[in-house]
Parts: sequence; structure tokens; C-alpha cells
Amino acid sequence: MRNPVSDKIVNIPFSGIRKFFDIVSEMKDAISLGVGEPDFETPWHIREEGIYSLEKGRTFYTSNAGLKPLKEEICRYLKRRCDVSYDPEQEVLVTVGGSEAIDIAMRAMLNEGDEVLVPQPSYVSYVPCVALADGVPVVIELEEKDEFKLTPKKLLEKITERTKLLVLPFPNNPTGAIMEKERLEEIAKIVIEKDLFVISDEIYSELTYKDQHATIAAIPGMKERTVLINGFSKSYAMTGWRLGYAAAPKVILEQMLKIHQYAIMCAPTTSQYAAVSALKNGDGDVAMMRESYNQRRRFLLNSFKEMGVDCFEPMGAFYTFPNIKRFGMTSEEFATELLKKEKVAVVPGTAFGDCGEGFVRISYAYSLESLKEALGRIRRFVDKLDGKV
Repeated sequence: MRNPVSDKIVNIPFSGIRKFFDIVSEMKDAISLGVGEPDFETPWHIREEGIYSLEKGRTFYTSNAGLKPLKEEICRYLKRRCDVSYDPEQEVLVTVGGSEAIDIAMRAMLNEGDEVLVPQPSYVSYVPCVALADGVPVVIELEEKDEFKLTPKKLLEKITERTKLLVLPFPNNPTGAIMEKERLEEIAKIVIEKDLFVISDEIYSELTYKDQHATIAAIPGMKERTVLINGFSKSYAMTGWRLGYAAAPKVILEQMLKIHQYAIMCAPTTSQYAAVSALKNGDGDVAMMRESYNQRRRFLLNSFKEMGVDCFEPMGAFYTFPNIKRFGMTSEEFATELLKKEKVAVVPGTAFGDCGEGFVRISYAYSLESLKEALGRIRRFVDKLDGKV
């Protein structure tokens, strides 16, 4: 029988995040610190707006690009929070999560053989999405000594004549690194000089613990070169609502809309109505959740310090990326043994790129009570490795 599946798809690996999540889901008394999903319920006023939209029978398709009131609120939000202006009619597209926006942006922008610079460690979808769009992923390995930031030197080293696109994954999953405005200005200068474009994944923009989030799109000369991607999953605890958006120049967005039109039709109607309330009335909810995450962040960093585990201080998102190299184990071995012996699931750093070797990702999108229990188990595991027990 003829092979029924695509070679290209077969060669794309499954997510390294899901492996440990699937194991822990069937393990009694296990604690998972592996999934990047807020433990908060979606704020009531957002849920209420979704319920109200159903009661009013708003169950039909919206326009392909999204509800006009939602696109207008997105533009107000981006102006208010990021000081960048977009036209809601021509420069905003509502998508099924930020992940769809990443996928269709790459498919809309890349020709076969175009190179895409992907800083790693980073979110697991970027490299597969490049492959799906027939592009060539070129990894830029970020380092702990640089606070996992993208430096001009590292960027310039990887640019070739075939380079078209740079992915900017900040605040970063898995490291929690951020890029301040002055750092982005250095990158923007190179992007303009080399005539590149940027996909800026800013899904964690509201979870920044140092100053306010900065976007490269607000830097002069960069809006016309940037696809800004964001959404509602992380900031508003709306993962299951599956709603994101892209803000981009009309020439790019029109092509993204074409793919979205044929593959998706439109994002979920109920979710779109709920998201209007999130943007209009959700600043207080975001601030409350951010403060809670910050408390957990400080708790984890202090715990690592007490147990003698080095950990770069993350200033964004809700992850820590402790360095486990001193134990003489690979990231996979450390995560596997921790799960087996202490029933705590973390994600090997290699799930986010080869340069993640020697690190593990620990999410603090869990209650403080769960984190305290999990960190107690990790401390016991580390003490045994150090011969203290």
C-alpha cells in the first residue's frame, strides 16, 4: 500500500512538553509543574459576557477577521499598553489562539528555502511551523551568561543572504527572560539594516515583573516589519477559550487572513464576545494574577538558593529555568528520575532546543500550596543527589 502520510509531517517530532504531562496524569499523588496553564479561573465578568452572548443567541459566524468591537478593543489596548497604533479594519486578525497566528504568519510570509532565525531555548512550535511553511529554521543559541537575551552579536552571526524572518519570543518560554526597550532598539537597527521581518510573540506581555513590557513594533521603522502576536490565554486565564490575535501591516495581514479564511473560517464567537470584556474591564484581574505569580516566582528563586541550585532570575512569564549541570545528569535523566523518585514532573530543557541541555523548566502557574509541596520533594531529591540524605 502507498504511504498515506507526508514525509514532512513524519519528520516533525511530537512536543517534548506533553510526554511528561501524559505520564504524570496517570501517576497517583504526582505533582506536575510542567504545563504553562494558569491555575486561576477565567474572571467572572469575562465568563459572564460569554454566557450572555449565548443567551442572546450569538452563535453564528463572525467576520473572518473577527468581531469589529473586539478588533477595536485590541487596538485600544495596544495603544494604551504598548504605544503602537493599528487600524482595526486592516491590521488586526483574531485567531484561534496565538499558535494559529504564528503558523499562518509564517505560511503567509515564507517562500521555500527562506531562512528563519529562531532564538532558543524557546516555545516548541516555532521550528515545526517554519518547517510546515517550507522555510529553513536557523537556531540562535541563547546563553545564561547573557540572561538568555538575544544579543546583536549572536543575531549578526546567523544572518545570511537567505534570512527573511526573525522570531522574537519575549517574555520567553521557558526561561522567563525579557528584552528591555534599549535591547530591542539594538536588534531593530540590525533588522532594518539587513531588510528582515519580525514575528514578535508577546503572549506573556502582561506577565512582566520589571518595568513595563516593550514591543519592537513601537520602535520607529519597525511596525511595517513586524507581526505582533498576542492573546488571552496567559494574561486573562483563558486557555480553553482558544483566542489570540495578530497585528501586522496590511500587506502581510491580507495573506494571513486568506489562510485563516480557508482553514478556520473565524475564531469562536462566544470567546470573542468574552474577550471584549477582558480588554475593557480586565486590568485589575491581570494585576492581581501578576502579583500572585510574582510571589510564587520569588518563592521558587529563594527555594532554589536554599537548596544550592543555580537559577537565572526570570523577569517575565511564569517559568523558572534552573541549571542542573552540577549533578552530572542530562536534563532528560534529571526530569525522569525526579518523576520516578519524588513524583514531581518538570520539563527537560532540551524540549525547547538542544541548548536547553543542563536545565529544566518549572512552571509556577500553580497554587503556592502545590509549589511548596513540590519544592519540598525537589529539595529531598537534590539532597539525595548531594549525598546529604
